Amino acid sequence: MTTHPSTELLDNLLTATGRATAVREEVRVWSMSGVERVTFPDGSTAIFKYAKKPFDGEDQSLRLAHTLGVPVPQVHASAVLDGWLGLLMEDLGPSIREADDLDGVAAAVVLHGARTAPPLPVLDQERLRTLPARALEHLGQLRKADRWQEADDVEEALDQIAQAAETRSAGATLAPFGWVHSEFHPTSLHIGPRGWHLLDFARAFTGPGLLDLASWHGTLDDPDPVRLRVFLESYVTEGGTPDALAERGGLPAEKWALGWHRIWAVEWFMEQSIRWINDPATDPTYIKVVRRHLTNALQLMEV
Repeated sequence: MTTHPSTELLDNLLTATGRATAVREEVRVWSMSGVERVTFPDGSTAIFKYAKKPFDGEDQSLRLAHTLGVPVPQVHASAVLDGWLGLLMEDLGPSIREADDLDGVAAAVVLHGARTAPPLPVLDQERLRTLPARALEHLGQLRKADRWQEADDVEEALDQIAQAAETRSAGATLAPFGWVHSEFHPTSLHIGPRGWHLLDFARAFTGPGLLDLASWHGTLDDPDPVRLRVFLESYVTEGGTPDALAERGGLPAEKWALGWHRIWAVEWFMEQSIRWINDPATDPTYIKVVRRHLTNALQLMEV
């Protein structure tokens, strides 16, 4: 039986930080990444996180965010092995409560106020405009592999959105444009005795900050433009740019944000389906999610 790369990664990180041993305890583990709490012989603890591509740049994002004054867990050491990243980070301990909307607004204002970091990938108007076309390319690859054969409706919806994308992508670089966390949910905001810290920077990029604000309330329920409008207004009240409320692409800010966030998610799910997960057994689940997001996107973007 082969040893999981996390074992050797942790050994490398312990060596790098002058530690000999540590007791591992799983916090959250899935096929492409894992989070563990490690306890050292002296009773002190750290968080050990490991992840494979495309989640293998988080150490760089966390260090950049820390340098720019965004409250994030401190990285003690990082290492790469066979396409896997290992991180040893500060343990923030248990949270004292769940993050609420005001916490989310405060964190977004700070993150979006940090200057843009050059190493992050960029999602500008041109890149945003091509998301539906990229999703169609993924669909083509899936069908070549004799998968997603019953998804003609997905192709039709993506075609409709691709035709409207030129118009609807306008305003992508309006402020707030810069750091986008991209996993911006209450679960990624740790509220502890020393205040808040943002976690989970594995997919951070430079782009429209409205995508973060649109993701805060999650994607399990139908998108709620009225609720997001209230959230955007709070963001502006707490120091976010007033341009967050500006119409873009011929749509109110909240509809633009929710619509493009759903399309961004669709492209990611489809890429994951063919490239990163590439497991036909997951197809029914992915198709269901993609259909729901596309139905919402067509309504939100008035296509």
